[in-house]
Amino acid sequence: MASNSYPQCWKPESQPPKFCPGCGHLMALRALGNVIDEMKIQNQSILGVDIGCSLLAWDFFDIDTIQTHHGRTTPVMLGLKMAQPKKIMIAYMGDGGAYAIGAQHLINSAIRDDNITVIVINNANYAMTGGQQAPTTMPGQITETTPYGKKTNFLKGPEIVKTINPHAYVARSLATKLDLTEKFIKKALTYQIRNKGFSFLEILSPCPTNWKIPPTEIIKFLAKMQEHFPIGEL
Repeated sequence: MASNSYPQCWKPESQPPKFCPGCGHLMALRALGNVIDEMKIQNQSILGVDIGCSLLAWDFFDIDTIQTHHGRTTPVMLGLKMAQPKKIMIAYMGDGGAYAIGAQHLINSAIRDDNITVIVINNANYAMTGGQQAPTTMPGQITETTPYGKKTNFLKGPEIVKTINPHAYVARSLATKLDLTEKFIKKALTYQIRNKGFSFLEILSPCPTNWKIPPTEIIKFLAKMQEHFPIGEL
């Protein structure tokens, strides 16, 4: 990808990115950057990033950015929204930060219908710490802590959010489908800008390093993920 194809709101000095080869975070962030450019909201937006792989985005964008404690991105962005209600708050985190240590914050923010946007990257494992089982790890999936395959149930974040707040904008996309991801991000941010309430987007993301698969197998693995995590608006 040529340097002049990067979103304009990305910092040139942050390239090349620090993510593992094939990581879906980069594709998701590209989609977010393209939407920020298209909507011309660079000066109005504030990005909050969690601990985990998402923290590598802390210096990606030429916008106000804050790195939070693990699992606390949602309440931090809510606090900023209360202090600066005209700003656009984007909470960006992984499935661990959203559905494990940060689950209480996500659920209560959705219940309150807080006027912020939460974007969650779901790669079905704890990627930053070596590929352990996460709340989104699928049945039978092999991880560092489930060497014989996961035997317990798994969590569906968008479905939970929509159940506790039918009013919220909720969707799930795929990092490799850039157009669809941009469409859902734009809808989520527009929902916030119009003061309609809580907006939530989960993005299924490849993690070839911890899945321990060759790049040629990524599409097949993502297809399996979509059987458990259906793509679309809820």
